[in-house]
Amino acid sequence: MDSLIQTIAVYALPVLFGITLHEAAHGYIARMFGDPTAYEAGRISLNPIRHIDPVGTIVVPLVLLFATKFMGGGGLLFGWAKPVPVDWSRLRRPKRDMLWVALAGPASNLIMAVIWAVGLRLLSEAGAMQGEFWVQMSIAGIQVNLILMALNLVPLPPLDGGRIVFSLLPARMAWQYSRIEPYGLLIVIVLMVTGALWVILQPFLALGQLVVGWFL
Repeated sequence: MDSLIQTIAVYALPVLFGITLHEAAHGYIARMFGDPTAYEAGRISLNPIRHIDPVGTIVVPLVLLFATKFMGGGGLLFGWAKPVPVDWSRLRRPKRDMLWVALAGPASNLIMAVIWAVGLRLLSEAGAMQGEFWVQMSIAGIQVNLILMALNLVPLPPLDGGRIVFSLLPARMAWQYSRIEPYGLLIVIVLMVTGALWVILQPFLALGQLVVGWFL
């Protein structure tokens, strides 16, 4: 039990801020491109309480942590916050601007991974040992944010990767592609259960690790 509590303490801030700042980034960029919906709803905020989804932000990460720690789970730790409301029709150029709004979430996770990496480097240079709390939290911050970045870049709507693909495809192909959105999360679950999701994530994780490695 002590081990589980320690693990929760190490991962709590990285998971909480990794998920909630991801959503705030979507809202901030949407406002830049003409849609103030998230701003009007008070969702462009660094206050995690405004973004927490009880199941996605708390229950799911805790269950996955428990499975990874005590049941030999696959180690894929993720979650989600309440989606930031975006009214695509209010964007100045909806199809083009969707690219930047969708990309903002994974980009925020990559930036956070870099910040945790810089923190880890500073701790290391200050003589901190591998097992110390803040060192472990910095490592968790890198891991959690790279996984969130990679997962959201999977090219399936309604994930951010699916929105990015939609914005890049010619109009007719884009609308045909969007028809799989109602089944997107089901497909992700199937990929996760079969282990195929981890294989799909590898190129995105490798790219993120390359960028983070420049700051370690």
